[in-house]
Amino acid sequence: MKDQHTAPIALAADHGGYALKEAIKTHLAERGVPFEDFGTDSDASCDYPDYAVPACEAVTAGRCAAAVLCCGTGVGMSLAANKVRGIRACCCSETFSAEYTRRHNDANALCLGGRVVGEGLALQIVDVFLSTPFEGGRHTRRVEKVMALENR
Repeated sequence: MKDQHTAPIALAADHGGYALKEAIKTHLAERGVPFEDFGTDSDASCDYPDYAVPACEAVTAGRCAAAVLCCGTGVGMSLAANKVRGIRACCCSETFSAEYTRRHNDANALCLGGRVVGEGLALQIVDVFLSTPFEGGRHTRRVEKVMALENR
């Protein structure tokens, strides 16, 4: 993951995650963390793949350091994000998983459920995800094996 203070964080949500995405935007702005908002821009019904894919493509192209994606449960965004070559998206509902998905899986997309986690916890999860480095070492081999599955 690129340094969060130089490369922006890609943000995206569908209608179920719109309010949470807006709270995350405010949180990141208050901390001076740059971001790029890929939508949606309201709570009107929409389809999560339409927002997950462009945000994740910005990560794989190197324009953004990581993605934070929100929908009702986080699962739909995770499913869509993991279809983008080069993305390792994880749906997290607590900080332990957010930390270890970075440490051990080198995840580059965090998916959150706006109907699952409250705003306060979600912001803690985002902070942990964005501040935790990948450990490398034996985990590199495992991540490489996962990424090789894209070619099957």
